[in-house]
Amino acid sequence: MPAFTHVLFPGRHHCVTRFQVDYLRALLAGECRDIDGEPLSAADDAGVVWAITSASHAHTRRNPIPGSRRQGLVERVCAVESLPGWVVAVPDVPAHPRFAELVVTSAATELAASLDPATTIVACSTLTVAAEYAALGYRIAAVEADPAWHGEESNARPWDVVEACARGDQTWRELAHPETVAYFDRYRLADDIAALFADPVVSDEGDLTTTRDYRTYATSFESASERKWGIVGGHLRPGRVVDIGCATGGLLEQAAQDPAFFESDLFGIDVARPLLAEAEHRKEAGVFANPNIWFLHANVLTTEVMAPRSVDSTVTVALTHEICSYGDGVADLETFARRIHAHTRPGGVWVNSDVLGPADPERVVRLRLRADDGENLDAPLDLDDAREATERVAALSTHARLVQFGHDFPRLSGAAFESRLLDVDRSSATWELPLRWAMEFMTRKDYTDNWLSECHERFCDLTYAGWRRLLTDAGFELDAASQPVRNDWLVEHRFDPVAELTDPDGHRLEWPETHVLTVARRPVGS
Repeated sequence: MPAFTHVLFPGRHHCVTRFQVDYLRALLAGECRDIDGEPLSAADDAGVVWAITSASHAHTRRNPIPGSRRQGLVERVCAVESLPGWVVAVPDVPAHPRFAELVVTSAATELAASLDPATTIVACSTLTVAAEYAALGYRIAAVEADPAWHGEESNARPWDVVEACARGDQTWRELAHPETVAYFDRYRLADDIAALFADPVVSDEGDLTTTRDYRTYATSFESASERKWGIVGGHLRPGRVVDIGCATGGLLEQAAQDPAFFESDLFGIDVARPLLAEAEHRKEAGVFANPNIWFLHANVLTTEVMAPRSVDSTVTVALTHEICSYGDGVADLETFARRIHAHTRPGGVWVNSDVLGPADPERVVRLRLRADDGENLDAPLDLDDAREATERVAALSTHARLVQFGHDFPRLSGAAFESRLLDVDRSSATWELPLRWAMEFMTRKDYTDNWLSECHERFCDLTYAGWRRLLTDAGFELDAASQPVRNDWLVEHRFDPVAELTDPDGHRLEWPETHVLTVARRPVGS
């Protein structure tokens, strides 16, 4: 076999281990064999191509360290150890059968070099991934999975080191290359990794949920941004303005166009990586009139993002119910309120607009629902695939959607949903249930595009009185502009056409408030 000139070393490369450096030295010295036991001979000028995969994905449990930092780490280790080679960045892509081909093409294109199987070997310890490169004709050096190195304590994989770091196990410092340790210490990467892995809210992908269709979610936020700015914009104070849960930046786009905020610094914060990526793309495209705008990936619930007493205005729209839903309920919302109070300047304001629970949540009511506007069910469906859920629920009648909601909502949200079917005929069905659960269903029944995600969320955890207590306990004063409101568009277009709300005696009831606006100010002397 001809001597190889390149070692393609694909991986996320969140750290470099002592083992990897020792193995690569042996590989370049011609002291290793391929996965089939055949000797590997290196050319005198052979080098390692470190292909950093998922380089565009960062600040998540899957990829806690940004690609630029990973590239800097690898370059540093190679320089100190005099390991010849190159570092290339491969963007993050979904799982794909041609992943290996993508990595090879990306690396070859960036290096303007041929990475032909005749002169290139692939170093890869994940054998299922290595098989993809083998199918392209490459010989495989198995690195940590090399049989000749089995049984050695030092052959921990890089991800083993990252996980040890995340749980505070200091043995990671012994397994990692000394330059990795120094690099982690210099940029406090160990603290960042530990915080990401400890975050109870955010998923491995850096998002709240894995069942949300972010395409439709982003579209709905952007299309409603002008209306939302009309609700909250007049209550904000210019200066340092922070939009928490900024999505793709639609609200900040409105702020950037408002003359009152031309001199303001605008910050958008979100935990959902796909939404922030689109926000950054829109910024690069020149969407925002104010150049003083920044987007940050963070969970304000667990991280102190803004300095104490540094923010003039914080705005949250359709966010606070998600904090209740994906964390520890109202207790997390109380923590969130205290954090916002801490970063608000005396005299500054937090403006919040979100859904709201009815003032008398435990009142027993009856819902008469249409049963002739779609398919009906004898029993709820078992739905775990988001796309299937969208298709199946969209075809159901309003009555059948409550049947399905009564199955999906408690199992996904953790709420103790209570309802009782009283009667049903071809055209309608009557249910008896507490007003809180009636409104959870009525405000959610039409969100079929994200049914599983929406069933994970609770809209009615707080009444207006509960909001007042929460904000004053956190140290805010509630402005007179604060109020519970009923969305009459929902009543006209979503509620009345398919449902009727009555008391147990059949007397018709008005639909309760559905949303809240709170304008909370930090007292000047506090």
